[in-house]
Amino acid sequence: MRLRMAASRPILKAAERTAFGSRTTRRLRRDGLVPGVVYSAGEPARAFQADAHDTGIFINEGHALFDLEIEGAGKVPVVVKEEQRHPVRGDLMHLDCQQVNLSVAIQADVSIELEGAEESPGVKEGGILEHVVREVTIEALPEAIPDSITVDVSEMVIGDTVQLDAIEPPEGVTFMADAPEEVTIATLNPPRVEEEPEVEVETEVIGEGEEAPEGEGDEGGDESSGEGDDGDEG
Repeated sequence: MRLRMAASRPILKAAERTAFGSRTTRRLRRDGLVPGVVYSAGEPARAFQADAHDTGIFINEGHALFDLEIEGAGKVPVVVKEEQRHPVRGDLMHLDCQQVNLSVAIQADVSIELEGAEESPGVKEGGILEHVVREVTIEALPEAIPDSITVDVSEMVIGDTVQLDAIEPPEGVTFMADAPEEVTIATLNPPRVEEEPEVEVETEVIGEGEEAPEGEGDEGGDESSGEGDDGDEG
């Protein structure tokens, strides 16, 4: 297992937002800005606005902890509380942050990445590696939260499964799953077998006493269609 930690806390720069309302928000977005709010325990929430393009890239980098610097105020350590995105384009529409106390443990969702798939014996044999759980909830001091946890799957063979209980958490980090032995991180399945479609042959069996459809009687047979059966004998 390998952790990806930030060498130093990255900084997201923003400006204070003083105008509110749906009309103002739409105008901000048209101007290439994204609105946001930072919450702090015991203090009023602060509204901010930031460049939408730069902020979108910043958030997509997956920083577990970063500093938010609102123009005219000092930097504060924050984590992402909630992000709203456009349902079709995926653009960042609104960002909620939570200011944290660096000496108090918090819970956070951390991404899980797999490495070594190309060296896996099972993958080389044609097996299919499925990354099942891609994110796990942890508890740690804010500065101990890794940006991601990388799991080595280079030794997996077909039929192997990696559960969360097989992963040693980083120092100072606790996995919050109630049953880690039931949380599947990855599994290596056998190759898919292409089955040839079955060709169905339709046959029609006419039972005794049943009349064949018109035109399907025995050709040249002794039985007639019944014409003249009603005539008198002799």
